[in-house]
Amino acid sequence: MDRSTLPAVAQELLREIKKAFQETSQGTDTFSSRLKFIFGPSAVPALDLVDQHSVTQVRSPSGRTLYQVLGSSGKLYTCYSSCHFCTCPAFEFSVLQKSESLLCKHILAVYLSQAMGACQELAVSEEQLTNILLAEEEDEG
Repeated sequence: MDRSTLPAVAQELLREIKKAFQETSQGTDTFSSRLKFIFGPSAVPALDLVDQHSVTQVRSPSGRTLYQVLGSSGKLYTCYSSCHFCTCPAFEFSVLQKSESLLCKHILAVYLSQAMGACQELAVSEEQLTNILLAEEEDEG
């Protein structure tokens, strides 16, 4: 879980959440104010996505991994935690173009799901993973 693109304070908070869940399986209530402070308006919607089990880790036999997040609109977004990227319009606008946010609610939901052990898992073939990636490219094109 390399998040070197996130500020140290954000990385530390995610580590604390992971440790708390490993030790006590406690809820995020303890961390909600800090999540809101660091991640702003993305925090609460991201927690909702985690609660709704909207995050799926997709893994191929070669170990390539991506995440699919079912957004609140019902659209499926692809997230890459390895490079801190999401295919949603909010990521493109708020994170990349305007630099107003560290991340969108989808990629934060991925990080929170990883920390809480709440990701659904889906094993796919290399061909299926390629088709997922090609479908994303077609959506953008």
